[in-house]
Amino acid sequence: MKKTYHLCLSGGDEILFRDEEDYNRGFNCLALALYKTGSTGLVESFQSTHSHKMIQTEDHLGFMYTMRQSYSKYFNHKYQRHGRVGEKFHFHLDIVGLHHHLAAMTYVLRNALHHGVVPIPYAYPHCSVNAIFQKEMGKRPPEKLLAQKQFRRFIGKKAEWPPHYKMSEDGVFLRESVLDIVQVENMYTTPRAFNYYMSRKSGEEWEKEQEKDRLEIKPIRLETIELGIKDQPLDKMLIYESGRADFRKISDIDLCTEIDRKIVPKYGKGSVYHLSRSEKQEIGNQLYRQYHIPEAQIRRCLAM
Repeated sequence: MKKTYHLCLSGGDEILFRDEEDYNRGFNCLALALYKTGSTGLVESFQSTHSHKMIQTEDHLGFMYTMRQSYSKYFNHKYQRHGRVGEKFHFHLDIVGLHHHLAAMTYVLRNALHHGVVPIPYAYPHCSVNAIFQKEMGKRPPEKLLAQKQFRRFIGKKAEWPPHYKMSEDGVFLRESVLDIVQVENMYTTPRAFNYYMSRKSGEEWEKEQEKDRLEIKPIRLETIELGIKDQPLDKMLIYESGRADFRKISDIDLCTEIDRKIVPKYGKGSVYHLSRSEKQEIGNQLYRQYHIPEAQIRRCLAM
């Protein structure tokens, strides 16, 4: 029997998704793992340093193994590296009860907001927030789609997928064709209620609402969902939740793109993973002088 889980994989001190292609491939690996393991996807969000997803499955370990194996093979080949991608163990949390589902899904969909990446959840492209109540919220799916014979360019030669999966010309499966959006919409009930959840602040009201499920389990909180994620302290996440963040700062994806496409080639190396420690320190000093960004961001983007 399937159970609902919140799953989170962290990169630790390393970037998991360095450019747009990585984000797209990450979701494609999730989509293929859902099909291969007979699991159902609800919502997800991919950040540079970690990824959240809520799925219904009989075997969350098998699902994560399948997804990680596929993405690790792609990532290691692209960046000429070896070894495990991401921390050794993933975090998992059983989700039971309607209001626990709503709280967990909302925190996943607002993940980019809590990390100060975007001012509102709908501005973030690498999650399923814009696939929910798509028509009612005035969202439009891509008009140009790829023929299925072109899918393998973006998912590998041996991949298998169901016939209802659709792919945009950017090479990423449409979230509305992969995830059980109808089930998610039924839990939120209306577009207005969904929009309310996307903008409400964290607090005791959330916890009292979850008591309606009458279950002897702890309420879902922001710190529950973000357990083990190192790049932002909880108090700063709550500040970002109010939309108070400096969105002019350079993001991880922008910094990694500059490193991979402009800086690494100057050193004659095939990947950031081939740079020596002294070369990384030299580049890090240059980036700090240029952008005045935190040392932790520089270190993770340089894989130090």
